[in-house]
Amino acid sequence: MDTTQSVVEKSAIRKVAIRLVPFVALMFFINYLDRTAISFAGPNGMNGDLALSAAQFGFASGVFFIGYILLEVPSNLALHKFGARRWLARIMVSWGIVSLLFTWVGNVEQLYILRFILGVAEAGFFPGAILFLSLWVPSRHRSKILALFYLAQPLTTVIGAPLAGLLIQQHGLFGLAGWRVMFFGVAIPAIIVGVIAWFYLADSPAKAKWLTLEEKTWLTGALEKEKQETAASNKHVSVRTVFGNGRVWMLSAIYFGFIYGLYALGFFLPTIIAGFEGIYGTKFDVFQKGLITAIPYLPAAFALYFWSKDATRRGVKTWHIALPALIGGLSIPLALFAGSPAATIAVITITAMSIFAALPNFWTVPTHFLTGAAAAAGIALINTVGNLAGFSAGYVTGWLKDLTGGYTVPMFVVGSFMLLSSILMVTLSRSGKVSEGVPAEALDPAGAGHHSEP
Repeated sequence: MDTTQSVVEKSAIRKVAIRLVPFVALMFFINYLDRTAISFAGPNGMNGDLALSAAQFGFASGVFFIGYILLEVPSNLALHKFGARRWLARIMVSWGIVSLLFTWVGNVEQLYILRFILGVAEAGFFPGAILFLSLWVPSRHRSKILALFYLAQPLTTVIGAPLAGLLIQQHGLFGLAGWRVMFFGVAIPAIIVGVIAWFYLADSPAKAKWLTLEEKTWLTGALEKEKQETAASNKHVSVRTVFGNGRVWMLSAIYFGFIYGLYALGFFLPTIIAGFEGIYGTKFDVFQKGLITAIPYLPAAFALYFWSKDATRRGVKTWHIALPALIGGLSIPLALFAGSPAATIAVITITAMSIFAALPNFWTVPTHFLTGAAAAAGIALINTVGNLAGFSAGYVTGWLKDLTGGYTVPMFVVGSFMLLSSILMVTLSRSGKVSEGVPAEALDPAGAGHHSEP
């Protein structure tokens, strides 16, 4: 590569990183906040006003994923047909309208229906956003771009939890209960940003007015070359064998454990914090509870970044995935015996750091033995099983809490799933069926245009 081309390449990638990644990350921020808003509403008035049991709250949290899973593939097909810009904007406006309706939910049946429809409305957003970004940069730059985007998830709670607390404190605004004000407040940005996205985003480098002609030419040429190479390598690949592949199903089970822990933590952490008053006699207002909820996720963002950076430098090793799973599995039950609010949050912080450290590195593994169309099918299957954990984590945790009268058994179940993920990861590695030490950028599972949603 000559010096001129190197300068053009750096300039083009920098513009994409500055112009697109923050905006798409903002879209994801709003996306994740809207889907988890129920976790803040529950312990701050909604459960009491709608007379919800823990199991009903858990089911309402998880039923979102049924519609999401059913419509994820059709939504992505529509994205290809209509264009990422139009389809992502449409998704945002749709889920914003549904989120707004939560402001006036009147009973548990309406809550179930709205959560299901919200899943339908949001279906395809995360993989669509990942695909959109992957269409803008060659594979050697893609992992860094996606890592920056991935940081939006833990940072959503860091910023979103205190924000939700502030909105809930506006009790009486428009004559609404505080939790209803919160639903209203987090829904409106989705509609506004969705409309902006229609005009702000461009479907491809060739249509970007903010790139120079040289930058457009280089990006378009590099992406087209990769597209042709991928098409040539996929000529003889069949996806049918993926569904009978034991390694794919084992990876699905490993990922299930991670996502089970992620959503059990996400949906019930605000409720656990609200319970500090009865257990320890503490007094926190709603905003303070939001700040406490946010605490574990800021260190988790740092853990995600630096652990992934180490994996990129060394090449992804089994312990980059199995060790965080082990630590997370052991720490979740320990939080029940911490003895104080501060100690409980400290242990939960370790759990959050473990989950987020493992997830990006986990997604380098399928491409050790899957390529082309088979990689796409395998990653899609693993992602679907993980989203099933998103449903079951909320419902099972709530059901066990109702059954046993506390969170001891539910948290041991969460820890067991994560320990199983660690054991299965080591087993898979020792079987010799998954190689180690390949740099994460070389593996780049997003190279097939697919990624997972946490």
